[in-house]
Amino acid sequence: MSKLKNVGDLQALREKLQGQISRRKATNTTITVGMGTCGIAAGAREVMHAILEELQRRDIQAHVTTVGCIGMCSREPLVDIQQGDEDRVTYGNVSPNMVPRLIEEHVVNSRVIDEWVIGRVSGQGG
Repeated sequence: MSKLKNVGDLQALREKLQGQISRRKATNTTITVGMGTCGIAAGAREVMHAILEELQRRDIQAHVTTVGCIGMCSREPLVDIQQGDEDRVTYGNVSPNMVPRLIEEHVVNSRVIDEWVIGRVSGQGG
């Protein structure tokens, strides 16, 4: 990224990034990574980077966000995926090498990887 030289450059960057965020939210896919201290200690930061890299590599638009600890420290890193009105699915003990399969099967092909699931919250569609 080039150096910002004036307020106009900053405003242009802000508009560009807000547009990217809006497009990601419009895809209706949200990926949430648990980033409490327990998650970070278990490798959540590396999982988050792997998710962002895989999405970029495949040119997939998704809203990626973080949350703090939800009390399942022994199952960290935790990753939630929700697409539209489908169930929100929580995957546990996620490692960076699991990310390509997670993106391919769940995000691209809408197939839940049952052996990695540790929880579900019913979506509005079912």
